[in-house]
Amino acid sequence: MGLTKEQIERYGRHIVLAEVGAGGQEKIIAGRALLIGAGGLASPVAYYLAASGVGTIGLIDDDVVSASNLQRQVLHFTNDVGRPKVVSAREKLAAINPSCRLITFQERLTAANVMEIIKDFDVVVDCTDNFEVRFLANDACVQTGKPFFHGAVLRFFGQAMTILPGEGPCYRCVFNSPPPPARVQTSAEVGLLSLLPGTIGTIQATEVLKYFLGIGDLLVGKMLSYSALTMEFSKIEIRKNQACPACGHSGTAPAGNRT
Repeated sequence: MGLTKEQIERYGRHIVLAEVGAGGQEKIIAGRALLIGAGGLASPVAYYLAASGVGTIGLIDDDVVSASNLQRQVLHFTNDVGRPKVVSAREKLAAINPSCRLITFQERLTAANVMEIIKDFDVVVDCTDNFEVRFLANDACVQTGKPFFHGAVLRFFGQAMTILPGEGPCYRCVFNSPPPPARVQTSAEVGLLSLLPGTIGTIQATEVLKYFLGIGDLLVGKMLSYSALTMEFSKIEIRKNQACPACGHSGTAPAGNRT
């Protein structure tokens, strides 16, 4: 295919990296990533994937921008309040990189639409704060063999994990099923440091680029945890659960029917 003169100039800092080069940048441009959610985690993920040259970025979110989002969801500006998040996000990403193909879904990810929505993407990035949607996406990715990049944040803490079906444990190997709604703490109830999604989302975006490039060590079989209070990262080794309802020997139910 070859890079154009404009692409060589735009992505020059990638191209001079021996681990990337022109061939690696072409892989990034050919990449197709779906982001579930268009809020806090999606903001750094989408910004950096678009700036890096990922050729196709999809965003699915049925919410609209509220004033309370602006503290951390940097994809959205004050004049976006009341507008659909996917519309606001599309405008920002198009301004960063007009050559990026942006596909938006102004709807909620459900068992009825998950397979149709993820089918045209190479990877899926978990930018949601909804447990049922997260488990649904994990199950669909396991069933279709698509990489799933998990991220979560609350208060001063965050975590990230990369799921490569067939090569390591999935999200359900760690957390078997969604917690009861009464036990779920939300950022509206307990708070969230504004910068935390930036830290975890950037890690997710890094993992996506490494996957497209085929370089480095991914967070497969590892849960990376971060505390902003102590400024410490830690890794926990995760083993595949052979009894996992998604990727274990018994994981045969259709995606969406395991929650």
